[in-house]
This record gives sequence, C-alpha cells and structure tokens, in this order.
Amino acid sequence: MSDGLEDEPGVGDVYRPVARKASKARTLTEIRSIARSHTRTAIRVLVGVMRSDDATPAVRVSAANAILDRGWGKATQPLENGEDDVLELIHRIERIIVHPGSSGDGDASA
Repeated sequence: MSDGLEDEPGVGDVYRPVARKASKARTLTEIRSIARSHTRTAIRVLVGVMRSDDATPAVRVSAANAILDRGWGKATQPLENGEDDVLELIHRIERIIVHPGSSGDGDASA
C-alpha cells in the first residue's frame, strides 16, 4: 500500500490523520477534559454505590469518601512531633524564612 493514499478514508474506513507528536501537556489537558466531561455520571455512580444495600460496607464507605473528597477536598493530616522532630524542623525553616534577621539557635520566641 504505497500508493500515497493511506491517509484518505475509503468506504467503511475510519479516517486516521498522520500521526503527530503531541506534547505531553496537551495530551494531559485533553485527558483531563475528557475525564471531567464524565463527572456527573461518575458522581451518580458513586452515589448509587454508596446507597446500594447490595454493596459491602467497605465499598459503600469508599464511595462515600470519594464523594466527600471531591466535594470538600481531602482531610488535612496533623503533623506529629515524632522521633525525627519534623515539627521542630518546620518551625526552624519558618524562623529562617520569615524572620531571617533573628538568631536561629532554637529560640522559639523569634
């Protein structure tokens, strides 16, 4: 098939344009757009699963969480001051960025 007509549709054929190199950003944007066009249906399915008496409790909770996450965002996770002193590190970084002229040797009042 080297007659040069590969890109022209024939009877019963689907037209396929010459492959173009699309940027990843454009492709991701297109995928997001397509996915977002199904938002109402997806939410309806999640609500149906959440309300279904036939679904297991775990599946119903999962659907409910998905609905809440989309409507209200994911719940924030509190920071814990564990063994690695993550909270102290965050406070130290804040002192350096917000109060760069202060002495940063552990003085929490700066």
